Amino acid sequence: MLDRSFFIGTGWKMNKTLAEGLEFSRALADAENSFHSSIRPFIVPPFTILREMASVLSGCRTRVGAQNMHWEDFGAWTGEISAPMIKDCGAQMVELGHFERRRSFNETDEIIGLKVANAVKSDLIPIICIGETALEFHSSKTKDVLHHQVSSALKLVDWKHQDCEILLAYEPGWAIGDSGTPATVEQVSSNIDTIKNVTNDLLKREIPCLYGGSVNAENCEQFAKCKNLDGLFIGRAAWDVQNFLHMIHLCQRIV
Repeated sequence: MLDRSFFIGTGWKMNKTLAEGLEFSRALADAENSFHSSIRPFIVPPFTILREMASVLSGCRTRVGAQNMHWEDFGAWTGEISAPMIKDCGAQMVELGHFERRRSFNETDEIIGLKVANAVKSDLIPIICIGETALEFHSSKTKDVLHHQVSSALKLVDWKHQDCEILLAYEPGWAIGDSGTPATVEQVSSNIDTIKNVTNDLLKREIPCLYGGSVNAENCEQFAKCKNLDGLFIGRAAWDVQNFLHMIHLCQRIV
């Protein structure tokens, strides 16, 4: 065992009804006693069931997060969700900058930086998703892209909150989705080193880095063996609670 904290989370995207979410979260809460102390689980459900998920998991080790938020706390932003609203639901985290948000909703590095700064100010833990496109990967631009995305995401944070908790999730665009191909362990390890070098230069401390992108029961143990990797952010392979629990138990044999 590597004796370190290891985050294992799943984001549900635009999936699951309230009944499905309750069934999942109750089963997760019931299984917590089987988790090693190093495991730090989290789930990121749709906003429509966020309050109920947070209520079921209140007092548990599993944290709950929203899938997105606006950079302002209130105002004329029809359809948007604010940090105070997320906290009012009982959630502790917020996912920001997912590849799908960047690609389909034109979220820029500047917008993500604004959101990260507001999340930190609001005492929410941002899960900052970063990663290159397939074109950038094949053009050998991955390290430049990661350097820019990490720097932009963190540059507006008020570092009087120096002790704030932040997570970075390396999720290359070519590795996510039902047609994605997982990155190799070597690729992940190398790119996590790049990310941590940036955060060390900026903050003089490391920020935990997770990997997401076609993670499943067949490869999660391989990724967990990466000494510089601090967790996994899993998609569809963890949408069934028994599969999620199985992967937690696989990973905790390593960490």
